[in-house]
Amino acid sequence: MGKSVQDAMTSNPCTIDAGKPVAYAAKMMKQENVGIAPIVEGDRLVGTLTDRDIVVRVVAEGKDPQTVTTREVASTAPVTVDPQQDLEEALRLMATHQVRRLPVVEEDGRVVGVLAQADVAEEAKAKKTGELVEEISKD
Repeated sequence: MGKSVQDAMTSNPCTIDAGKPVAYAAKMMKQENVGIAPIVEGDRLVGTLTDRDIVVRVVAEGKDPQTVTTREVASTAPVTVDPQQDLEEALRLMATHQVRRLPVVEEDGRVVGVLAQADVAEEAKAKKTGELVEEISKD
């Protein structure tokens, strides 16, 4: 592909402070229509929270989403990707770790985006379309 993660990622993702209640996170995720939220302290990534995490670690266990913090239920060792990384490398990471979304994190730990499998597919489709148009134009 030759494209970098930065070309395909969703920039300025909805990040949620680690001290916020899970109920707040769920409302934000619904409002932003996302299935994952990077959990931060300041602007540094400390984990990720997915809609599945909320169901399995809060709802299914009968915990109160108003009092449980995102820090308590977030995945704390998320697989991340650098914005300059090649899209194909990012796809390999997704396959290896069986995840469909990756936080995009600068070297200093600052979250700058989220890369979803769908973003990569869109980028690949755009490239394929471009190649097709180029092929048609040759004739």
